[in-house]
Amino acid sequence: MSSLLKVDNAIKTKVDAFRERITAEAEDLVANFFPKKLLELDNFLKDPILNITELKEIHSEINLTVPDPILFSNLHDGLEAQNAKKRKLEDGGAEDMVTGTKVFVMPGGMMKSNTNLVDLIEKVKPEIRTLIEKCNTVKMWVQLLIPRIEDGNNFGVSIQEETVAELRTVEGEAASYLDQISRYYITRAKLVSKIAKYPHVEDYRRTVTEIDEKEYISLKIIVSELRNQYVCPDLFTNFCPFRFIWSQHSCLMILLFAFY
Repeated sequence: MSSLLKVDNAIKTKVDAFRERITAEAEDLVANFFPKKLLELDNFLKDPILNITELKEIHSEINLTVPDPILFSNLHDGLEAQNAKKRKLEDGGAEDMVTGTKVFVMPGGMMKSNTNLVDLIEKVKPEIRTLIEKCNTVKMWVQLLIPRIEDGNNFGVSIQEETVAELRTVEGEAASYLDQISRYYITRAKLVSKIAKYPHVEDYRRTVTEIDEKEYISLKIIVSELRNQYVCPDLFTNFCPFRFIWSQHSCLMILLFAFY
């Protein structure tokens, strides 16, 4: 009884072609793309847009004017109104009295986002996506190189599995950067809505500027982290000549050490 599975020759040919394509693409990423991307992101970190010292330069004007207070001076039954107000305060219903301003339309049209941060985010997001996609390709390459357990190379298998786990971590961190950008937009939108409803409260306006400054600093940190992810794979290129001496699986040990 044969223990080997029978695979259709046509399918096997396509799978082998897929393995060769992934291998060639991954080797090119490690040897060429990663070092170039490292230098590119390092230059990006030196760009003036990421080196603003006065954070006031990234502030965005909130074009929502404070309306004049409304005075009620012609009450028909002032005594009854005062008694009703007193009853509400005694019953703990004071919070219901502060309902804010009903907003039907923005006076200046659509409330714009912070254009300075939007432009920066649009430059950072493609870099995040690129890291996720390229990291996934390298991860696939490492998985394809994992030998069978019965080959006796259990140490090599464990090294490769740890490498795959490290690559998954890099993917997860990069995906979290995208979530952080989405949370920034949602948080800022809620604050602007609060300003429109409660235009007299200055703290909401200050909070928006604080959120913008925090996002700017976070974006610079994100670019720095993206660059750092490409640093260690660059070390692996120095060991590529050993690929011709060592086996293909042993060479992956160097890749693991490069990621740490």
